[in-house]
Amino acid sequence: MFDLLTKKNDTLYEILKKETRPIIVYGMGNGADKIFDICEKKNIKISDIFASDEFVRGHSFHGMRVKTYREICELYTDFVTLLAFAVFKDDLMEKIEIISKEHTLLVPDVPLFGTGLFDYDFLTANIDSIRQTYDILADEKSKQAFVDVINFRLTGNPELLRRCESDRDEVFSNIIRLCNNENYIDLGAYDGDTIREFLSYTNGKYSSLTAFEPDKKNMKKLKNAFGNAENINLFAYASWSEDCEKCFSGSGGRMSSFDVRGELIEARAVDNVCSKASYIKMDVEGAEYETLMGCRRIISECKPALAVSAYHRAGDIFILPLLIKKLRPDYKIFLRHHKYLPSWETNIYAV
Repeated sequence: MFDLLTKKNDTLYEILKKETRPIIVYGMGNGADKIFDICEKKNIKISDIFASDEFVRGHSFHGMRVKTYREICELYTDFVTLLAFAVFKDDLMEKIEIISKEHTLLVPDVPLFGTGLFDYDFLTANIDSIRQTYDILADEKSKQAFVDVINFRLTGNPELLRRCESDRDEVFSNIIRLCNNENYIDLGAYDGDTIREFLSYTNGKYSSLTAFEPDKKNMKKLKNAFGNAENINLFAYASWSEDCEKCFSGSGGRMSSFDVRGELIEARAVDNVCSKASYIKMDVEGAEYETLMGCRRIISECKPALAVSAYHRAGDIFILPLLIKKLRPDYKIFLRHHKYLPSWETNIYAV
């Protein structure tokens, strides 16, 4: 059943505006910066900040001394915690669950790229496209995950995400069934982790493998791992809708991305580099829409299975499925959320 929150008073920032308990941020870095910025714009007071014990070294963040969780508990009888960093490892998930049992814990879902925030106003402005996306999803599990992820983004309630988690094995068992003669294109190949995942499901066999990775440090890792392998082509390209040059900031991590402060690199449309594909994975840090447009010939002619990240920008979760359906109307569109807080690793799978 399509059942999204429709009352503005039930959404995260409206709840925080009325909160009488201290609001405490857990974590530092880019995510915390965005939460501080949003709360300031919405006149929501943040009372304090803490970090995991191993990161507390007497420093300050936004003018506040960073404390330990124990210090926060000694200072405040009860409080609301806002998680400000990504969590996916089991040991850290367990710590988060302990905190959530002791005090209210909410997880603001701020976009990794772009300025859009998935709040009530964003929901109402895009409700027709959101409903269209729900209607084209291929199974009930996708529909429920879609609703849970959107309700999570509106409320910050982590239980909504935890209940719709899917194991990646389920995807490759039930949706994308790989064989040993695939023509695989990996866009945003990072250090080769998804190439290794692909090979694990094909017993190391394939017809061809093409990887795009614009980050120099990551490309060095890729070449060390796969540079001498047969029928593997590694390109230091970013993916885009056309061939051009783009400013890119590489950090050697997962979040290297286009940035006006970066250096010019070569960006390519996949259609101009590759002649065929049976499976394409794209995790390209906010450039998924443009990358899909740069794959439109291959998608139309070859009907490759697709695995597309749907969480980098606020609207990706509904904009990208609708685009895929437009490029190839006979695709079946699935959506799965894999273990992660906030709603990163929410992916579209199309076959």
